Amino acid sequence: MGYTMQEQVDGEFDTVVEETVNALEDEGFGVLCDIDVQATFAKKLDREFRQYRILGACNPELAYQGLEDELELGALLPCNVIVYETDDGDIIVSAVDPKQLVGITDNSALDSISEDVFDRFERVLDTL
Repeated sequence: MGYTMQEQVDGEFDTVVEETVNALEDEGFGVLCDIDVQATFAKKLDREFRQYRILGACNPELAYQGLEDELELGALLPCNVIVYETDDGDIIVSAVDPKQLVGITDNSALDSISEDVFDRFERVLDTL
């Protein structure tokens, strides 16, 4: 069973990252953190790595609703969206599948929220 939803995207890496952030914003998500994995590995480990960014996306209203139903849900937030370059030079945008992520809580009160986030992530990927 997969735990991400993804799309191959044409374009330059940094442009795809910017388009992804904009598409997330259009769906009500803010990017709370942007981790440049390539730069981090270069600095901390003195090792080369492919272009790879982790975007921590959060929709404040949906997060609030989720935390009202499941206080420990914060351990699973924000939802990560990654943009990376494959060995072949393709650019992939991949988002955590919120149904799988929230499913581990075994709290059916969160089902409608995870469905909403799933639909929003699907639209984000479709626009790229």
